[in-house]
Amino acid sequence: MNFTTLKIELDGPVARLLLNRPDKANAMSEAMWAELPQAAAWLNTQKQVRVVILAGSGKHFTAGIDLEVLAGLSQRVLGPGCPARAREYLRDWILGAQATMTAIENIRVPVIAAITGACVGAGVDMIAACDLRYATADAKFCIKEVDLAVVADVGTVQRLQPIIGYGRVAELTYTAETFDGNKAERIGLVNGVFTTSEALMAHVETLARELAAKSPITVRGVKKSLLYSRDHTVAEGLEFVAGWNAAMLISADIQEAVGAYLQKRKPTFAD
Repeated sequence: MNFTTLKIELDGPVARLLLNRPDKANAMSEAMWAELPQAAAWLNTQKQVRVVILAGSGKHFTAGIDLEVLAGLSQRVLGPGCPARAREYLRDWILGAQATMTAIENIRVPVIAAITGACVGAGVDMIAACDLRYATADAKFCIKEVDLAVVADVGTVQRLQPIIGYGRVAELTYTAETFDGNKAERIGLVNGVFTTSEALMAHVETLARELAAKSPITVRGVKKSLLYSRDHTVAEGLEFVAGWNAAMLISADIQEAVGAYLQKRKPTFAD
């Protein structure tokens, strides 16, 4: 697919989804908000894709929502016309923005965020929707919304609590503190930190290849089980995975995995 604000690179079973406005620090314009769900939907149709790496072009992951978007929303809501319709429009826009992040979360394969430079505001929403997160030590994170007189509303508050806990989310959301990759690792926001962007990308690429070598139907099942269990009780999560394995456990992949183990070779799985 052709995008104006994104770039997709396919490299065998690994896809790189790049935010591609480097001259604007990959700030999220209206077009980017619209194109991300399209990209996610397209990736879900590519059977050969087993892992997605999400990164920013240039120095930064993303500076968050483009301020021109906020200005346009303010003009629409505060301008002349019916106030109820204006607020309905704003609510629909927020729900659409939330759906953008949910589309990233719902990519059927693991999504690994590789974070360099700024990861601000909506950028934190975006990485919270990813399965794994890695960063450079000098990356800068900030839940910026409160300083713009906005209640964070696109997923940070909801998705980060299971990752770093209520207290951490509350502190970072109230204060809009800017913190680096080392603190992000200490509080559990990222899985690992690297001194250079080259080392970061080398690790992420290696990890992506490692995951891509595993049974794709099993990895997709693991992702579904993780997300379902996050949002449901233990009992409901157990019921879900029982149903999944009842349907998917007896597969060509389990035969290949067991055969490869017994024969002391690397397994090969179909897409």
